[in-house]
Amino acid sequence: MAIGATTTLRARLFGSPGNASLSLLIVALLLWGLTHGLDWAVLSAQFRPDAEACRALDHAGACWGVIAEKHSQILFGRYPQQEMWRPALATALLLALLGQSFLRPRAGLVWAWAVVAAVVLLLLGGGAFGLAAVGAERWGGLPLTLLLSLAGIAGALPLGVLLALGRRSALPAISVPCGAYIELVRGVPLVSLLFLASFLLPLFLPQGLTMGVLGRVLIGLILFAAAYLAEVVRGGLQAVPEAQRLQAAALGLGYWQTQRWVILPQALRLALPALMNSFISTIKETSVVTVVSLYELTGALTLALAGDPDWRPFFLEGYLFIAAIYWLICFALSRLSLRFEHRRARP
Repeated sequence: MAIGATTTLRARLFGSPGNASLSLLIVALLLWGLTHGLDWAVLSAQFRPDAEACRALDHAGACWGVIAEKHSQILFGRYPQQEMWRPALATALLLALLGQSFLRPRAGLVWAWAVVAAVVLLLLGGGAFGLAAVGAERWGGLPLTLLLSLAGIAGALPLGVLLALGRRSALPAISVPCGAYIELVRGVPLVSLLFLASFLLPLFLPQGLTMGVLGRVLIGLILFAAAYLAEVVRGGLQAVPEAQRLQAAALGLGYWQTQRWVILPQALRLALPALMNSFISTIKETSVVTVVSLYELTGALTLALAGDPDWRPFFLEGYLFIAAIYWLICFALSRLSLRFEHRRARP
């Protein structure tokens, strides 16, 4: 087996002078990049929160001291310093339950999510049980990113399922509006919907009814994500054999019974990889909410560094730090999704 793999690699990488030259060039570039990257990121880097020492490096080495100095502001935004334990605990609860939901999915987790959501909102907002009240405008960083992502996905998935079913409906009065909504929303950038939700939605609310910017942005995010999820779910629905629906009808099941017990479970299972891809995209798209003054991870980084002349030159290290956070979350979700798929695939 090993001899065969070696022969195959040799034939593909060095089977001709052109392939050999290209392979050697790529290896040389990788070695050069790894050597210089290791030197910049580790060997010549400054890890202490010393702005003078970082400036003396003149960017010849990374200044990870900016992370040591500003990590609380980057992770939690403008949240009061003395209350930082609250968003830290909220983040830990969300991440722990998210992992549990993929590793050991159970029906009872729906109630667990409801309880954890209430606890997270209580921790962040306060105003009860001796917790000081903190307005939503001061929430930020990683907790806000997770809150927007999870709430957006939770709201967008059922709406996306309904849109997918509506688009496949035989009634034009249902399929045409659903299709028009999906194509319209997919044809505009998320930032336009966020501006509409932030500045135009209040004009349509009844007199005396107000909604915070967080709620308005969440509505825009849900409407945007639902259009993409609808197409993913529609693909899963089309992959389910028509015989399944006919057999359900022969058993006397109605439309909604057929969808709930026969069609949708199979469609969602078939569409799981694409659904997870959409979920990961939604997590990354939350970075756009900075344009409407909600400071998630990228916005919190700007707040932490832009106003501090000592640390302002080290945005690159800050962006690498939050990029690593995004990568860890998205990579963990992709691996958990694969594990979930393997569990479901077992007979």
